[in-house]
Amino acid sequence: MLETDTPGALAKALQTLEREFAALPEFSAPAPDCLDGVLDEVAARLGDNYPYFHPLYAGQMLKPPHPVARAAYALATWINPNNHALDGGRASSEMEREAVAQIAAMFGWREHLGHLAGGGTMANLEALWVAGLLDPGKKIVASAQSHYTHQRISGVLRLPFAKVETDARGRMDPNALEAMLNAGDIGCVVATLGTTATGSVDPLPEILALRERYGFRLHIDAAYGGYFILADNLAPETGAAFDRISEADSIVIDPHKHGLQPYGCGCVLFRDPAVGTLYKHDSTATYFSSRQQHLGEISLECSRPGASAVALWATMRVLPLVRGGAFAQGLNACRRAALALRARLAADPRFVTPFEPQLDIVVWAPQIGSLPGSAQRIFDEAARRNLHLALARLPGAFFDSPEPEILSLRSVLMKPEHEQWIDTIWRILDEATNT
Repeated sequence: MLETDTPGALAKALQTLEREFAALPEFSAPAPDCLDGVLDEVAARLGDNYPYFHPLYAGQMLKPPHPVARAAYALATWINPNNHALDGGRASSEMEREAVAQIAAMFGWREHLGHLAGGGTMANLEALWVAGLLDPGKKIVASAQSHYTHQRISGVLRLPFAKVETDARGRMDPNALEAMLNAGDIGCVVATLGTTATGSVDPLPEILALRERYGFRLHIDAAYGGYFILADNLAPETGAAFDRISEADSIVIDPHKHGLQPYGCGCVLFRDPAVGTLYKHDSTATYFSSRQQHLGEISLECSRPGASAVALWATMRVLPLVRGGAFAQGLNACRRAALALRARLAADPRFVTPFEPQLDIVVWAPQIGSLPGSAQRIFDEAARRNLHLALARLPGAFFDSPEPEILSLRSVLMKPEHEQWIDTIWRILDEATNT
């Protein structure tokens, strides 16, 4: 079941890489002892995991890297470049610039400033750090369903933070946002295009209309949902949000989610390259090999793996970020899978599914009084049958319940293969529910 063509391609690429250094005097690294034994032990330890690579894993946001990403990442580790300064990662730094430029172009930006980061948290940190420097002391706000990292980051930056109420579909409520804006103390609004719990997409056109009136900075957390800008089967209101994403001041996206990359690979983008002056600093030892800008000069992180940039660059050579291409078709399949599962749930009186998924995340709960158990029991019974779901505590209002919170079930159908496995997933879910 595990893809096994990568090692052969990697061995061939290693020969090519070695030829690139043929001018050097002969040198042989000592052969490692007990390599097979240790790797067998590692493989046995790694077996104590959920099968994230398999279509029956339909729980959290875990998507297998593309084979070329795995191979390119591993190949780069023989050099082990560091994309902080050009001294440590000349080729990989250039590949990072090219890869980031392609992501920016996907959002409609030719002029931009951006780089890769260790993940969405670090990328969001940089965006909010810039917002705090441009509007010192002003409040950061995000929806009540936004990722918890925004509140944490605001605390790290010592900036005030507040949550904006959501509607019954988990999207930021523009009326609630405007009521907060009237106080005049908000410097940055974070709009989420793809919340982690429900995949909800904040109503960006309405938020942009409020920006025209109140003049705040707009950051978009599209860590999960950003690549869906390429999908052609979104609902009109969801598509309308992605159509306006280029009007943001900053955007975060995670290639290690739908971008088919190994963890961790995030990306932060700024529409105005002039924010680079906010990063200005001096280094006594690292910025002397080139007059070109070093990526460390526009990043809060210092050492960063060049292998992440190499893997991302290679993947986009195979799967360009274009509408209608193979990569975009994979996203379409994920959304179709989510719609198919939700349709079955909605037609079944045993379940309550509060709203149609905007992306590829489905949430539902057992109908109160109609089942012998709870969401936790269904979760456990499904796992015993090798179907791995997820649990989430969501507002009762989503389910038209007076309870403040409902323990619900959740599936992230982020593998294109999920579309072909809906019948199997439903059969196991039905068995687990009736047990």
